Amino acid sequence: MKGLLVVALLLLGLLVVGDRVAVGFAEDKVATEIAAKGGLQGTPEVDITGFPFLTQAVGGRYDDVRISLTAAELGQPEGTRADIALRGVRVPLSAVLSGSVSEVPVDRIDGTATLSYALLSAQLEGDTTVTREGHGLRITRTVELLGQTVPLTAAGTVTLDGNDLVVDVQQVAGAGVEVPDWLLSRATGLLDLRYTVPALPFGLKLTSVTPADDGVDLGLQATDTVLKATAAE
Repeated sequence: MKGLLVVALLLLGLLVVGDRVAVGFAEDKVATEIAAKGGLQGTPEVDITGFPFLTQAVGGRYDDVRISLTAAELGQPEGTRADIALRGVRVPLSAVLSGSVSEVPVDRIDGTATLSYALLSAQLEGDTTVTREGHGLRITRTVELLGQTVPLTAAGTVTLDGNDLVVDVQQVAGAGVEVPDWLLSRATGLLDLRYTVPALPFGLKLTSVTPADDGVDLGLQATDTVLKATAAE
């Protein structure tokens, strides 16, 4: 009886090892296909979740595929990153093994893209700094106005206008100095920010915007997406 238990545990261990080897191979293949079908600039990190993996592979359907994308892979400015979850990815095992995947249907894609505060600060140039302040942002910048150098700071709300991230400032004040109200009223528009978010892969649309500790998080979503080979392939 003890011998049978040892054999059973050994077989189970081999199955687990085999499953993990298979998922590693599949993640490499899926990463290559995702890079091609998504028009990415590099091969992303892919994590196929769920256990056992082999049953998903045989069925040709992967419930949850996680993708981490860097700025370089997205072909976007430094400070951009994205974490994407593909739900219901359908790729026949035979197509994967033969390398004949022409398209990748996906039921739903959810994710978050992060635009760093350094990236947003660079849009206003100069010594601009953008930081989180509660549910909004704080913008500090030195401006030239009517021949005077004026350090300013303001609270701002962040919203989406189509594919544009818009920061609308209020409560403009001198940053550590007294600035006349009439001068502040002229300077308010110099701290407003509008940043057009570059085109996203996989047909993703912007759904929300939230200030976070290290940048502004953009909610992403797409449904019934089919990733196909790009024209360059």
